[in-house]
Amino acid sequence: MIFEVHIEVRHRAGVADPEGATIERSLPALGFDGVRDVHVGKSIRFTLEATDEASARSEVEDMCARFLSNPVIEDVEIHLREGAAA
Repeated sequence: MIFEVHIEVRHRAGVADPEGATIERSLPALGFDGVRDVHVGKSIRFTLEATDEASARSEVEDMCARFLSNPVIEDVEIHLREGAAA
């Protein structure tokens, strides 16, 4: 089976986000008032071949823990969707 994978990686609550803070401070100078709580993360998308959804999720969780995120300071949200072969 082919799965479309979308992973969102964000800083954990309480972890400094200097890039988000810079954006938040800069937006009012550009006329965008009222913006608060800006957080910057990363989005990772790919396709994955796996026997079923459970094994796909397990493999993606392992990828995140070992390489795609820093589990000490980041949270991940994994979305899987069964997709058609390319």
